[in-house]
Amino acid sequence: MDIDLPEVMAEVRAAFERYERALVGNDVAGLDALFWDDARTIRYGSGENLYGIEAIRTFRAARSPVGLERTLDGTVITTYGRDMAVASTLFRRANAPGRVGRQMQTWIRTPDGWKVAAAHVSVIDDPSAP
Repeated sequence: MDIDLPEVMAEVRAAFERYERALVGNDVAGLDALFWDDARTIRYGSGENLYGIEAIRTFRAARSPVGLERTLDGTVITTYGRDMAVASTLFRRANAPGRVGRQMQTWIRTPDGWKVAAAHVSVIDDPSAP
């Protein structure tokens, strides 16, 4: 298996960056378009367990657009072959000092482009905070 093929890395990084822009901009349609449209799609959030694209869409539509700005740190994207990748990142929000978020996404290539098939978000005390 080929790991981190440059052209695949570029595609996934671009999809990841589109996701980030959609997230902080509360572009619900853009976020929905980046998730695999399938009942097997999963998103474990910091306060919810979402099974299936419909549950994810319902969550996104109801979420408050306030306080979504964040900075990323330690982002790692690894591609496996031409059709699968994992993106991991830490994030911090000004409205949550002393806390750090962790996000992992499994990306798959579909006929409609790269999509998130599984995601996990959690928040912990920031070990680097004073």
